[in-house]
Amino acid sequence: MSNVSEAAPDTTAGPAGVAGRVVAARGSVLDIEFPAGELPAIREALAVEWDRGAPLTAEVQQHLDPRRVRAVALQGSGGLKRGTPVRRLRLPVTVPVGQPVLGRLLNVLGETTDRGPPLPAGIERRPIHAAAPALERRSAARERFHTGIKSIDLLAPLVQGGKAAMFGGAGVGKTVLIMELIRTTVERHAGISVFSGIGERSREGHELLTELTASGVLARTALVFGQMNEPPGARWRTGLAALTVAEHFRDREHQSVLLLIDNVYRLVQAGAEVSGLLGRLPSRVGYQPTLADEVSELEERITSVAGSAITSIQAVYVPADDFTDPAVAEIFSHLDSSIVLSREMASEGMYPAVDPLASTSSLLDPQLVGARHFDTAQRVRGTVAHYRELQEVIALLGMEELSTADRTAVKRARLLMRYLTQPFVVTEAFTGIAGRSVELDATLAGCEAILAGEADTWAESSLYMAGDLNEAREREAKAHERPASA
Repeated sequence: MSNVSEAAPDTTAGPAGVAGRVVAARGSVLDIEFPAGELPAIREALAVEWDRGAPLTAEVQQHLDPRRVRAVALQGSGGLKRGTPVRRLRLPVTVPVGQPVLGRLLNVLGETTDRGPPLPAGIERRPIHAAAPALERRSAARERFHTGIKSIDLLAPLVQGGKAAMFGGAGVGKTVLIMELIRTTVERHAGISVFSGIGERSREGHELLTELTASGVLARTALVFGQMNEPPGARWRTGLAALTVAEHFRDREHQSVLLLIDNVYRLVQAGAEVSGLLGRLPSRVGYQPTLADEVSELEERITSVAGSAITSIQAVYVPADDFTDPAVAEIFSHLDSSIVLSREMASEGMYPAVDPLASTSSLLDPQLVGARHFDTAQRVRGTVAHYRELQEVIALLGMEELSTADRTAVKRARLLMRYLTQPFVVTEAFTGIAGRSVELDATLAGCEAILAGEADTWAESSLYMAGDLNEAREREAKAHERPASA
């Protein structure tokens, strides 16, 4: 199947195109007939000239015969009639890019949905389908991307220009972590953030917009939403639309960009819906047979080039907490860092609920992060792993049956897990606790002190939701002062 050229001009400047006719409409799937010799290319955008205001945009997905194509509508198609004229745009779907989209909320077609002023006339647009940067253009540098979040910087450090994902079921804190990362990135790195909301609820989008406005970082952030109530075609292409906006800042303005996607699994779900509507036979566990292609089409374009990078952090819903699900496994294969959120830790109030044993990063290597960081992370993991091995014994027999060394290890593991909790700025309104951002050196120093036994006599509450170890030390000192003053 042929693809449309990536270096395409603006859709608004294209010719009127050859008129086809809708010959069948089944939900979001349209069969369209064109004159002989005028068959549109795969992924070409079409404008359906119906009587309901602006034209309906559809994307060609299949060639049925020399004159008919099957297309997927990217907007609601209710009320569409057979015989409606269709215009070829001779281009893929395009979205507006550049400084004017910062601070704005867009849909998959680049239309503003925030009730603000229209985008400037003549704004540059780019097609959402493009090739990944050639290998010779990619940067081989492996620089750390600091987040100020203790558990991530210690156990699953992010790579500048890399891809990281947060895996977890419903209600374990993926979206809150994404919102905190937007805030810290804009403040710490003074970069551009692009947020892609795939299958988001209207409430979630409104809350994110309000939060970014209140924290003063909206002016450096572009938001692209394909909401839950939109057709599957819109949700399916939202990730590519947001990535296109990010690529412009990387390639043309040479700025580093943070691309946040919530939620990649919903992109896979939308692709499965589209695949079913197109009549393709399902593959494993009912997923689309093109699952690997669709995921790689998005992930392989996220990379760094000389002087600028797109760093992506993605939330991934894990159905039924099953990490062997084909969609989850496919996304895993493209990542540099995997942040696994634990439901058990979330139920205990350990936020962020980053599982210290399951979370990994390709950057966690002594040659890349240094011996001190690597050794500290390994010792933290080893202590927590030993504690989890002993949990069943503790539940059956109690702590008294453990050896002195095991009791010490359990105590330190519990202290470490509480030290790695952290209050976020975006949750201040709900928790009443001021947010904390912690430098990596402070995180390492705190973990080293706990592993060395400095906090063995401390109350666990002194470390829970603290920033660095100095704050925990002050809490412990105050706790000891109260009985004396009383």
